[in-house]
Amino acid sequence: MSRGGALPGSWGRYPSVRQRSLTLRQASDPIQTGAEQVLPFGNGRSYGDVCLNDGGTLLLTRGLDRFIAFDPTTGILRAEAGVLLSEILALIVPQGWFLPVTPGTRFVTLGGAVANDVHGKNHHVAGSFGEQVRRFELLRSDGTRLLCGPEQNVEWFRATVGGLGLTGLIAWVEIQLQRIANPWIVVEHRRFANLHEFFALNDDYEARYPYIVSWIDCAATGRTLGRGLYLAGMHAPPGVVAPAPPLRRSLTVLFTPPVSWVNKLSVRGFNGLYYHLPRPARGLTPYQPFFYPLDNLLEWNRLYGARGFFQYQCVIPPESARDALREILARIAASGQGSMLAVLKRFGARTSGGLLSFPRPGVTLALDFPNLGPTTFALLNRLDEVTRQAGGAVYPAKDARMSGDCFRHYFPRWSIFANFIDPCFSSSFWRRVMTD
Repeated sequence: MSRGGALPGSWGRYPSVRQRSLTLRQASDPIQTGAEQVLPFGNGRSYGDVCLNDGGTLLLTRGLDRFIAFDPTTGILRAEAGVLLSEILALIVPQGWFLPVTPGTRFVTLGGAVANDVHGKNHHVAGSFGEQVRRFELLRSDGTRLLCGPEQNVEWFRATVGGLGLTGLIAWVEIQLQRIANPWIVVEHRRFANLHEFFALNDDYEARYPYIVSWIDCAATGRTLGRGLYLAGMHAPPGVVAPAPPLRRSLTVLFTPPVSWVNKLSVRGFNGLYYHLPRPARGLTPYQPFFYPLDNLLEWNRLYGARGFFQYQCVIPPESARDALREILARIAASGQGSMLAVLKRFGARTSGGLLSFPRPGVTLALDFPNLGPTTFALLNRLDEVTRQAGGAVYPAKDARMSGDCFRHYFPRWSIFANFIDPCFSSSFWRRVMTD
């Protein structure tokens, strides 16, 4: 282990905190807590304060970056918690395997994917990441090591999957991979004029495609409220051969502007152009731009300026989704806030076993908001009103400001979960939602 200085914040760059760090090198090492509370920290891709520990210490897990075992005949992989999903993909894709569930960036750690029970574009067929986990080792601050899985130490498994890193340190994870024929994705694009057309398309495409996601123009109003682009995809079948794609170097946002480049004018202009941009109805694409479109623009979070940004992701139950989403989108459009990055998709009927897991049946909307101070907080509180009244929930991994009352309403099993928290572990998020 080695100590470091203060760390940058979360991906949303809000809030600003003071914390220390301890780099982990060996999963066999005991946890050194001292007088401060600790929190595991992967690659810092959580948007809010679930990965922050103001006044405490972060246990940096990127040093736990070893592959332990991989069976290319069964697709069972075991790796330490600090291994990135990008590193896993580099190993398994050439051998005909893929992650059964993957979020919108491959730059997250394996342990972080478990701790936030991440989801992807295929929840209606595969569920969340935790459903792909066979087992993991959980290291507690008292030196206890627990092997946890769906049939072993089940209570600890359910608390740790989606447990926001609070139950202890995940040392390694074993997952079941998905067999694929090649790395290409068959894609289909459809433009829809409003929210009503989105639901009609979704009912059709969900039965035929495992991967589904939609981009929404959050600035649209009136009859075009909820207009967007529908994207469906599947792994290409055996025998499909495509020309080698042109080599593309990742671009990097080199500096943080003093004010956000994402504003009312830029959002309205970009969204209008993007919605009308000609694109083929059907085609082939490599898996990277399909699953991870933003990974080719490194440090894109800097575009929101020095004050950072908030991401708001909610899920609304099926029975109230249409009306609630219409109201949420109307409030966003009226505010003049929001961004180019607005995503709409449907979760399937599968329910994750994690006590604090976010995915549940319904429709989920996610979008970014530049931090404009009190006006942004006021807008997000108004969105909370709609989400709560509709019986929905907000994603803790994307949150930096919801009230404790809202959190406890969204996640009623929090009181059961609290019994599994390691006494030496804490986070800025947990203290926030437990004290107001």
